Amino acid sequence: MVGDDANKPDKDDDTRIDINLPYYIHASDYPRQMHVNDVLMDGNYGDWAQEMKNFLFAKNKMGFVDGTIKIPKDGSSEYMLWMRCDAMIKGWLTTAMEKTIRSSVKYANTAAEIWADLEERFGKESAPRAYELKQTLTTTQQDGSSVSAYYTKVRGIWDEIQSVSPIPRCLCGKCTCDLGKRLNEAKEKERIYEFLMGLDGVFSTIRTQILASKPTPTLGAAYHLVSEDKQQRAISAAKKPMQEAAAFQSFMQNRREVPGVLTGQRNKGASKDVRRNNGEEVEHCNF
Repeated sequence: MVGDDANKPDKDDDTRIDINLPYYIHASDYPRQMHVNDVLMDGNYGDWAQEMKNFLFAKNKMGFVDGTIKIPKDGSSEYMLWMRCDAMIKGWLTTAMEKTIRSSVKYANTAAEIWADLEERFGKESAPRAYELKQTLTTTQQDGSSVSAYYTKVRGIWDEIQSVSPIPRCLCGKCTCDLGKRLNEAKEKERIYEFLMGLDGVFSTIRTQILASKPTPTLGAAYHLVSEDKQQRAISAAKKPMQEAAAFQSFMQNRREVPGVLTGQRNKGASKDVRRNNGEEVEHCNF
């Protein structure tokens, strides 16, 4: 009967996967998709890894590369689902690598093995690179560029320093010394100083005001104050020629309305001493 057919479960119900589960793969997904701006090369692992993490988190697949989603037992109902997702992720990772790096990981069994290998090779703390970045930071100047462009440049250096030489954090969850908060505050102050040091000389006044503020403003607040100062000076500079032109026009208008007023005032206060010298009259002003 029709009613009985309507009550029968859909044959596909057992094979459907909730889109919120990590095993879900969209119909538009395929292994050879490029999901980061640049391929992985020797020297850009920090930026590459951050972009790839963002993508994998968005796809709910980060657990496959960090090892939190374990491979199910062979023969279980989830085994083939896990294998399918892992194969997809391996394709995403290798597609986003240059050829020489890709060839070195092509025989890895899982995406987690690839991720761990890349972390071991490229993700370790690099003292020479950290030193180079610190040196670059101390010589980075605004040099007439916009405040936004200068800040973006400095921010990029900070992020790379953090990736090659991360600041230690308290992870035990039992500390009562508030170590993490104090480390973050120290890092924030250091970045404020580095940002202010590279600004052009025209920002000397606002720089002094920020450094004299108690408590020290946040990095975002300091950036906002500098940008606001730049805006105010730009407005003042635009108004000045207009004010000068209006004053000059008013001055010329007054001269046309009262001709000879300046010369008349000058002559009024001048007493003349007329003397004769060899038959010639010479006028001497008392000024």
